[in-house]
Amino acid sequence: MNRFEEGLKIIEKRCGNGKDNVISLATIAMEPNAEGKPRPYVREVDALYEDGVFYITTWAKSTKMQQIAQHNEVAFAVSNGWFSGNGIAENLGWVLDPKNAELRAKLRKAFSPWYDFANNEQDENCVILAVRITRAIVIVDHGAVRYDMDFVNKIETEEGKIK
Repeated sequence: MNRFEEGLKIIEKRCGNGKDNVISLATIAMEPNAEGKPRPYVREVDALYEDGVFYITTWAKSTKMQQIAQHNEVAFAVSNGWFSGNGIAENLGWVLDPKNAELRAKLRKAFSPWYDFANNEQDENCVILAVRITRAIVIVDHGAVRYDMDFVNKIETEEGKIK
């Protein structure tokens, strides 16, 4: 097993198996700051992790979705998970779209304690957001072991680099 595969096993153990993960999701604002530079936004969301992708139910008209429509590269950090990185965000559409049926079932199960309270599935703006990880850092034992992972090429790489 190579180091990329080792890192994947750690991620799966910490975040996989249908677990509801709270992640901080950062986007870029639609308007620049006073100096004309991009301004980051961050918020916590519940996410289901599966095979290098975080899935989130959200509202299509939310600020984060408007920001993602303009700049689809995002950053994330798993709360108390020692796992962070970047990804490409994609709106997969309405939760009740037949193409989303299998994923919707997984999301409903993972988020069952609060799903119906927080989501109005009859509203076509109730959508699934996918964050496909491009690079990530996984830390073990408070930094004693570190995995710098390139998800695009499926290799361990230098810190923050995608080859």
